[in-house]
Amino acid sequence: MRIFKCLLITFAFLLNLQTKAQNNPDNKEKMQWFADAKLGIFIHWGIYSVNGISESWAFYNNYINHDNYMKQLNGFTAEKYNPQEWVNLIKESGAKYAVITTKHHDGISLWNSNAEKAITTANSSRAKKDLLSPFVAALKKSGLKTGLYYSLPDWSHPYYDVFTRDRKRYDSKKDISKWNQFINYQQTQLKELNNYRPDLYWFDGDWEHSAEEWQVPKIKNILSKDNPNVIFNSRLGAYGDYETPEQGVPVVKPNARYWELCYTMNDSWGYQPFDTHYKSSNMIIRNLIDCISMGGNLLLDIAPKPDGTIPANQVKILKDLGRWTSKHKEAIYATQAGIPEGHINAKTALSKDKKQLYIYVDFKTEHGILLSGIESKVNKVELVGLNKPVKYTKFNDTDYILDIDESDFDNDLTVLKVTFNDEVKLSDKKQAPISLQNLFEVGHAMDFTNLNYLTLAKNLNDGINIFKNTNLSADGLGFKSGISNSKNAVNNWVVKNAEALYNTTAGIPEGHYQGKTVLSEDKQTLYLFVEGKPTGPISIKGLDNNISRIRVVGEGTMLNHNIYNKLYWSKIPGIIYIDIPKEKLDKDLTVIAVLLDGPIKLYREKIGAIENNQ
Repeated sequence: MRIFKCLLITFAFLLNLQTKAQNNPDNKEKMQWFADAKLGIFIHWGIYSVNGISESWAFYNNYINHDNYMKQLNGFTAEKYNPQEWVNLIKESGAKYAVITTKHHDGISLWNSNAEKAITTANSSRAKKDLLSPFVAALKKSGLKTGLYYSLPDWSHPYYDVFTRDRKRYDSKKDISKWNQFINYQQTQLKELNNYRPDLYWFDGDWEHSAEEWQVPKIKNILSKDNPNVIFNSRLGAYGDYETPEQGVPVVKPNARYWELCYTMNDSWGYQPFDTHYKSSNMIIRNLIDCISMGGNLLLDIAPKPDGTIPANQVKILKDLGRWTSKHKEAIYATQAGIPEGHINAKTALSKDKKQLYIYVDFKTEHGILLSGIESKVNKVELVGLNKPVKYTKFNDTDYILDIDESDFDNDLTVLKVTFNDEVKLSDKKQAPISLQNLFEVGHAMDFTNLNYLTLAKNLNDGINIFKNTNLSADGLGFKSGISNSKNAVNNWVVKNAEALYNTTAGIPEGHYQGKTVLSEDKQTLYLFVEGKPTGPISIKGLDNNISRIRVVGEGTMLNHNIYNKLYWSKIPGIIYIDIPKEKLDKDLTVIAVLLDGPIKLYREKIGAIENNQ
């Protein structure tokens, strides 16, 4: 028990140290370019691309023995490698920095390292050249920031203690001299890399040894002595400048002041020709906005082939991303986390002075978009990328309807800029729930039907169900509102969607779904309210259930779904994407029923590094 308490105290100390490092006010100046960048490109390139196997892990997990893994050196040609083309494409995507794997856990260095017993592409691969230097030179010339990935473990090096999952070369705690030989090799390599004067170091693999064993303070001293503004990621014991969640888009905003999601286009870091499970460009753009809205960056991975070319589907995603980022620059770079959810059915970000609110709308609608709970006076609303004013109507002290012309919607994400006189202030005033009278009654000068549906959805999401004491049944048959002068269209909508209104309970917490939700009494059916016409599939994050079926409420139409980033070695649920046929969308508000394999389970935990992908 005493040992357990000591471990807890040590863990708490290290966690506190890491939090302090990442929130240190002295870091603000050197971290500013990183905070403003928002988008970076990760490059996993190594001999693992030859056979299209897991980078390094393939031999570590004994899927292939080490000798056969290393034979890939003979197929790693880099014969069509053009670093300037890479940089041009990265810049076109809108990225502001790139991080390249100089050495993965397999120990093969892309530069001509002179460290003892180093394995390099220049000496040992068919390419017979230093592949890192020309890329860094092209990157620096372009004005993009340079990031170097370096694996602390080196499973191929004879001086390193770990070889494979079930084989060790020696006990590093007993054979100190051998371990020191490895540390000398590692520090020699890091000194070589420091000659490139990168802006950022992206370390990996720190879980295999303690910060003391890695001699992390010495590493930081070596790398920052002549370059005090160099940035370190969090995978360096408790000494990093920013957090690096991996693969899973966070459900809630990370606590760290600076953070970056490292993320693949398909399910693989390195090139795997048979992994065709690519996300669409629309999904990637929305993933970027997910990060921006929570004050973070997206580090999007590309995986070149062994000849140095980038696969066509990856090129397409980068170019599509570039189309969108080029149009919406103002709403991407140098922004900060947006306002809390609940004020608008969209992701948001703020300008640095908080006088501009950027709204990223991933659906099209002819009914206008509700912006609520805004205490500040709105000066103007504009479409970013079109420099065009947007009509808006203020209909009470804190709520607005923003009207976008149908022709002005972007095919991926439309961006609005709302400008205020001063720093935006939000209202904590609770609006009264909608009543049956307001929902059904005809008589307003303006048609508030769609707005009423949105208010109803919000009330239901919050656990306020105005249908509990009515004659509404699960199938809606025979329902009468009891309101004179009742709108037939509203009555029809209620009857159609009765199962989502009858005896349902409050929805799931914010962050899992963009929009309002309710749950069935047994918590086994999740109902999603879908506004307008989505520009891509709707998505659910952090749902830790299997899905039995999905259907359109009131129609019975069954829908397919796809799951991305549910990787076999990770406990983190993937993102569930649901395509809704346009002809099945309700003209006012669509409801989708998601039947689960049991009562709903949600994952809202911190997403960290991958330490095991067996």
